[in-house]
Amino acid sequence: MFSQPPVVGVHVHHERVGDRGRWPATVPAVAQLLDDGLELSPGVTFLVGENGSGKSTVLEGIALAYGFSPEGGSRHARHSTRASESPLSDWIELQRGVGSSRWGFFLRAETMHSFYTYLEQNPGTSSEPAFHELSHGESFLAILDTRFDAPGFYCLDEPEAALSFQSTLTLISILDRIARSGGQVLCATHSPVLAALPGARLLELGEWGMRKTTWDDLELVRHWRSYLDAPQRYLRHLLD
Repeated sequence: MFSQPPVVGVHVHHERVGDRGRWPATVPAVAQLLDDGLELSPGVTFLVGENGSGKSTVLEGIALAYGFSPEGGSRHARHSTRASESPLSDWIELQRGVGSSRWGFFLRAETMHSFYTYLEQNPGTSSEPAFHELSHGESFLAILDTRFDAPGFYCLDEPEAALSFQSTLTLISILDRIARSGGQVLCATHSPVLAALPGARLLELGEWGMRKTTWDDLELVRHWRSYLDAPQRYLRHLLD
């Protein structure tokens, strides 16, 4: 049976958009989204860019519009510590795919600790790992193992923050499996390792807004290559 990916596109309710002269509308990538909307491809899409380029803001807005909690989890999870989300999700509407799964998960690196507490306080019927008793990286891998197990829409905000090189490779295999099974992934990342996933769509965010690019042309990849080739050339200017 033919089905579309969970999210086909992002459309803007222009009448709801606030002051275009204030954050987050002043971020070039957000401004472009508000002007043009965004088509989302099947499979995996990575949002790559410097701090402040709008990766997490765009990802968060789409995740909240899908129905996820601002601090992560599945669509049924509801936990909160301090509201900090932008109003972008109120300005957009998602075009849902015909016949697609409604399951999904929002993995937000900076709020996973509170999500583990939420799980402890709201236990399900099946046994769960003791997330708080695991290392940071082990708990992330446990979430990947227990939650990323079916086709659906998965949003990840800098998941590499807790992962070693080998664990990042494990994540790559999981994202590839999700894509092959008909799922869809939107991931904000600083990791050139993660962004190298074959077949992934790469959107680079910066002062230009958002642009489609290739792994070899990512500024991130060029900087890492230059640094690993001659780290002292970089450090000389920082440590003198």
